[in-house]
Parts: sequence; C-alpha cells; structure tokens
Amino acid sequence: MGVKYKDYYKILGVSRNATQEEINKAYRKLAKKYHPDFNPGNKEAEEKFKEINEAYEVLKDPEKRKRYDLLGANWEHGQNFEPPPGFENIRFHFRTGKGRGFEGFSDFFDLIFGDLFGDKTSSGRGRTSYTFYSSSDPFEDSYGDFFNGSTTRAQKGLDAEAEIELTLEEAYRGGKKTITINQEGVPKTITVNIPPGMSEGSKIRLANQGHLGPGGIRGDLYLKVKLLPHYLFKVEGNNVILDLPLTPWEAALGCQVSVPTLDGRIDLKVPPGTSSGKKLRIKGKGLGRGAKKGDFFARVMIKVPKTLSAKERELFEQLKNISSFNPRNF
Repeated sequence: MGVKYKDYYKILGVSRNATQEEINKAYRKLAKKYHPDFNPGNKEAEEKFKEINEAYEVLKDPEKRKRYDLLGANWEHGQNFEPPPGFENIRFHFRTGKGRGFEGFSDFFDLIFGDLFGDKTSSGRGRTSYTFYSSSDPFEDSYGDFFNGSTTRAQKGLDAEAEIELTLEEAYRGGKKTITINQEGVPKTITVNIPPGMSEGSKIRLANQGHLGPGGIRGDLYLKVKLLPHYLFKVEGNNVILDLPLTPWEAALGCQVSVPTLDGRIDLKVPPGTSSGKKLRIKGKGLGRGAKKGDFFARVMIKVPKTLSAKERELFEQLKNISSFNPRNF
C-alpha cells in the first residue's frame, strides 16, 4: 500500500502557483476561522484546524513545497505515490521491532523523503536511517523509525518574539501585567509576571505561547522589553538619571533636598561647593538585577532667577565685588 497524499493547495484554497504571500494570507484567514478558541467543543473544527496547519507546514517552506510538488503527475487527485523501477515490491510501513534497512537507496530517500516525511538521522549501525510520519497526518502524529520501529513525539513549534512596553516603575518593581498577543491571527489575552529590575532589551520567556508546531505543541514566546519615556527620569544603560535643579546658594552652601526615585522619595544631602553637572549617586536604585544592577544619579543643574528684585540685585552686586572666585581658568 502506497502513501496517500492530501491536496495541501486545496486545503488552503489556493492555486498551485500561489505566491508565499497568498499562502500566508489564506492560512491566517482559515486558522482564525477554525481556531479551537473560537470553536469550543467542535471536533470537526478542531480536525480542520489540524489539517490547515499540516498543509501550511509544508507550503510555507520553499524546499518542502518543492519536494511535495515532485510527488507525481497525479498528486492533485490524491493518488498513491508510484515508486520508481526496482521499488515495486517494497512496502513502506512502520516496524515494531528491528528490521533490515535499505542500504544503497540513500540518494533516493534524500530526494523524495528527506524533508517532507521525516528526519534523517544516524542509525548507529554505520548507515542512514529515516523516520517516517503516519500517513494519516505526517505532521502531527507520533512517528516510527524506519529501521527499528522506535517512536518519537511530535515536534515543538518555533519560538516567537514580541515587544512589551513597560513604564520605568513597572520595569523596576515588577509585577503582573495583562497583554494581548496574536496566535495564528487570533487575539489572546494573557497575564505576564514581570520580574523586578527589567532593563531595555531584556527578555521575558513565556513557555508554550509561541508558534503552533506539528502536533499542536507550541514553542515559547519571548517578550523583548521596551521602556517608555518618563517625564522625570532618563535611562543610561541600567542607571537612572534625575536632573536636580539647585539654586546658586544651595549649590555653594550645601543643602538637603527631597528627591523622587523609582523607589519613592528620599532626602538627599548636597555637599557644599557642588557644581552644575555633578552626579550624586545612590547605589543599587537603578534597573537590572544581580551583578548588573544599576544605580540612581541625581545630576545637579544650577538654575538662576530670570528676574531679580532690587534687593536681590544689590546682594548679587555685593557678592560680585567681594568674591575672588573665577570659574574660567583658561
């Protein structure tokens, strides 16, 4: 009994000459229509969804699609595969115990079966062995080794990556955040546990939320962190920067001021004689974790009044006349 092939083009509703974009579009439309989340308890829709994914697994891959198209002139009618001369009496089926291999036919197997129906692996006996999928569902059922009848679970789907936007407070403190992701064209709402100390570009792994693989096993989803701009703080690496405005007399005489941080407000002591641009460090109050934990910096920005009262002008004139300080030593 030969291997009977399904018309994958017909399943997706596209022509044999369809472009990859047309195939992708057709798959997304059908996957959304028959997705189990939209058809709870509907076995027919579930089987249709599996069939659609089976077809897409082949047609989305140029090499698999090419080999599928080479199966014979009657492929579109679902006819049995006709083996080449010399193979008329060979039956392709699963063995339950150790059996003989087909030495000398590796080139033929590479061409016809290498990608479409199985995985080429070392048999451990000095020759190549081939793994064949069940003819009823080559991309979902468990499968047997051609030589020794061993079985392997269906393959896991590909991992996916998406972006998650976090405020600096969310990234610093962590916690739960509800987001909506897209799985095969279907929106899905999930709750993400955000570890504290996440920084720009770091990733959060969500197990079994990636692409649907052969057999319905999903890969993982990696959420890449994007930090949203903040109205007070700037981020440099894992360090958080606050521009701290001071008056000339506060900077000259020193002072203690209340400043906001990602961990709440703190009292910060400013040493006398602090110049504009000086960074006052608070250790361990930045982003990141462990050895990569950043710090918090208050960057002094000396501000002067735009308008002066008569008394203020008089005092500044006195200071100018009595001070020997010269900031320009060039």
